[in-house]
Amino acid sequence: MVIQSKSELILRNRLDAKFKKAVRQYGLIQVNDRILIGLSGGKDSLVLLELFVRLRKTWGVKFDLVAVHINIVNILYQADVGYLKSFCESFDIPFFYRESSFSSDEIEHKSICFSCSRHRRKELFKLSKELNCNKIALGHHMDDITQTLLMNLFFQGSFTTMPPLFSPIKVDITFIRPLALIREYEIEKLSKLNQYQLITSVCPFENETSRYTVKKILSELEINHPDVYQNIFNAMENIDPLYLPTKFQQDI
Repeated sequence: MVIQSKSELILRNRLDAKFKKAVRQYGLIQVNDRILIGLSGGKDSLVLLELFVRLRKTWGVKFDLVAVHINIVNILYQADVGYLKSFCESFDIPFFYRESSFSSDEIEHKSICFSCSRHRRKELFKLSKELNCNKIALGHHMDDITQTLLMNLFFQGSFTTMPPLFSPIKVDITFIRPLALIREYEIEKLSKLNQYQLITSVCPFENETSRYTVKKILSELEINHPDVYQNIFNAMENIDPLYLPTKFQQDI
């Protein structure tokens, strides 16, 4: 029996509580859901799987889990597939692996991050159909969601982000993000505590993206305003149209 310190128990209980709150608050899981977990091999997806397993023991609602790792061969972003398989087996979760790629012609019209993400999602969607899954769980946390909001504001001129629950109109699948209420630093703590074996190399483009720019801005703000992430996240659920510009038609 492993004896945990008080600080370890507090961290695990806090993350379990936030995970369960997100599932309940945003209605992420229903009876007999079959959920495909996108397992990239990074800390976020490994924590996602572990928290799912712990939730299933106490949630009281029956749902199934499978894990999938998609390898985009164009990108030097390698994970130890053997480790991921054994990690899933330790929790009795079925593991599946698939490779995909995109052509250099696509990068000329879209960013490499867009192309990589699109192909990864496309393969996840295909596998969800093959494995009879009705939901795909992604490892985006509060930092990701907040940064995406600002990226879209700054660079796209839209007030949008990655919602915890999303059902695209054109496809018969639901995307869920149960880590929505958890900060990245909390995931980092649990990852180190569990001594996860993470990806062997990181994306070579991660420091060249608009996300990196926004993350750097927020990190600087957070020094003097530690609640900046939480406040921006809260703002997305506290919108007052009365104090926003509104377009209207006027007869001339």
